[in-house]
Amino acid sequence: MDGLIVKALSGFYYVQTEEGTVIECRARGKLRKTQMSPLVGDRVTIAVEGGKGTVQEVLPRRNHFVRPAVANLDALVVLASCVIPVTEPFLIDRITAIAGHQNVPVILCVNKCDLDDGDRLVRIYEHAGYPVIRTSAETGEGVAELHRAISGKIVAFTGNSGVGKSSILNCLDPKFRIETGAVSDKLGRGRHTTRHVELYRMTDGTYVADTPGFSSFDTEQMEIILKENLQYAFPDFAPYLGQCQFNDCAHLSEPGCRVLAAVESGDIEPTRHASYARLYEKAKEIKLWELK
Repeated sequence: MDGLIVKALSGFYYVQTEEGTVIECRARGKLRKTQMSPLVGDRVTIAVEGGKGTVQEVLPRRNHFVRPAVANLDALVVLASCVIPVTEPFLIDRITAIAGHQNVPVILCVNKCDLDDGDRLVRIYEHAGYPVIRTSAETGEGVAELHRAISGKIVAFTGNSGVGKSSILNCLDPKFRIETGAVSDKLGRGRHTTRHVELYRMTDGTYVADTPGFSSFDTEQMEIILKENLQYAFPDFAPYLGQCQFNDCAHLSEPGCRVLAAVESGDIEPTRHASYARLYEKAKEIKLWELK
């Protein structure tokens, strides 16, 4: 039978079948020796005997991430804030680049808008073409809109510490009962708990994946984006790619660069290009042999 891996812990995979039953499984030995090791979010085929299961096959993935170890995300919700803690655009741009490289849609949630309207971030990312939702856990603003945006999907929430992920999750579905202002034991990140990835099912069938936050999400993932591919992870660059004077234009300081011209004219936000330039310098250090 087919099912969805909703939890992975210590070599066990918990697969939810179409009937709603969750079956504890081990991976077939052949799978453990390949690069298709099962991940939370994978659609899999399992064989069941005596109430226990074996993952026989991992069905084709649309996307996957190293950390968090999750596959087949329908969207990544990035929470940010213009009030303590202030989220710098570069942090957001690193995450959107990772998501863009995996073809995962991003929803930017500008939180704590009861304290600051977040106009600076809203302007930058609406201009860049991302859906942006202002939210407040205190007033409830934007929570219904966010709920509609993720309804029925498999999503992950990420954002810098203190930006309000727990508060927003509690507003979306009170059954989370996450203690705000503290690390969530329910999501497996308590100081003395085992870290694992798990999908939590909301009442409307939406699945929310645990993520360990910005720092863990980006450091390993950025290493798989070659400098030549980084331009494609910035959707606001797309209208200008292929129009530069030089075919191998890096969009940094070359004459006849259409991306730079778009920055100069205001069609691309300067902060977005500044982030691209920083990420490009890091990507230059990556060698093809490191990816094999």
